[in-house]
Amino acid sequence: MIEQLTKDAITLLKTLIETQSFSSEEDNTATHIETWFRRCDIDFKRTKNNVWAVNKHFEAGKPTLLLNSHHDTVKPNSAYTNDPFKAFVEDGKLYGLGSNDAGGCLVSLIATFTYFYNHENLKYNLVVVASAEEESSGPNGLNSMLPIIPKIDVAIVGEPTLMDLAVAEKGLVVFDAVIEGTPSHAAHPNNNNAIYNSIEALQWFKDFKFEKGSEALGDVKLTVTQINAGSQHNVVPGHVDLVIDVRVNDAYSNAEIAKILEEKAPVTKITPRSLRLNSSSIPVNHDLVKAGLSMGRTSYGSPTLSDQAVLSCPSLKLGPGDSTRSHSANEFIYVNEIEEGIKIYVELLNRVIV
Repeated sequence: MIEQLTKDAITLLKTLIETQSFSSEEDNTATHIETWFRRCDIDFKRTKNNVWAVNKHFEAGKPTLLLNSHHDTVKPNSAYTNDPFKAFVEDGKLYGLGSNDAGGCLVSLIATFTYFYNHENLKYNLVVVASAEEESSGPNGLNSMLPIIPKIDVAIVGEPTLMDLAVAEKGLVVFDAVIEGTPSHAAHPNNNNAIYNSIEALQWFKDFKFEKGSEALGDVKLTVTQINAGSQHNVVPGHVDLVIDVRVNDAYSNAEIAKILEEKAPVTKITPRSLRLNSSSIPVNHDLVKAGLSMGRTSYGSPTLSDQAVLSCPSLKLGPGDSTRSHSANEFIYVNEIEEGIKIYVELLNRVIV
């Protein structure tokens, strides 16, 4: 059964690659996922572009395990030399946009859910969600599904981890900051030039360190990623705008990070765009983690963001593929990574839920 599910999963992935599914434009890939569930005689539902199902013998009162990955993609970058919407295999690599991030994870989790769908007397209920809008952190993705699907006790989020256990994931806060000065004609003296004032602020951001580190996720990482000022050569602008990207470890909440920067940063104004993308983790003594470690997988903390950020329950990031290939030109996943991924997912769940 696993062998046939794996072949079918790879076929589904090829179909998804060849179907454009930028964030909020996943209508057609959602339809292909529906086709899988219909063909496998799985009762499913679709909420906007999110396709989801529960196991056949779902029992109230049991804990519920979510299997989740996304079927939206970023737009292909200009360095592609392959057709990003052409799925083909060469030297064991399946090429195409979304193959690695996160199509391989998605089809592997769908295959795994299908494997367990008809099982009776499982220790956990299963819910699978093929979600939309992950890449854009949009309003109609997994976050919108949490009030609709059964309450989740623990989750496996499919993102490329080389099938190692990402037991923690950094959160994200993006800040808009303003450095003010006095606008003037460039020909006249001005001791309050906003651009010059930004030198001190930029050095502060470069040097500032948050006090609390994390064993799994290391230090909080703060990076100024955008700067904008001025409109013409002979006018000193009245303000400089900055964008600051902060990757938050599990020692802080996003609200705590915002409070620290609001109190300490040498800027006129600093405003978080959103505080909802918090860090996430799973206890290292959770059965999923212990089972994975007993299978020879390693654990680590992930610096990249995923749909884990919208979950309030313990969650494990785990999937075939390599995160360093995500969003790259000529994206690919090895076919044998998918084959291995499905086997590992199935064995992991056999050890925990059967």
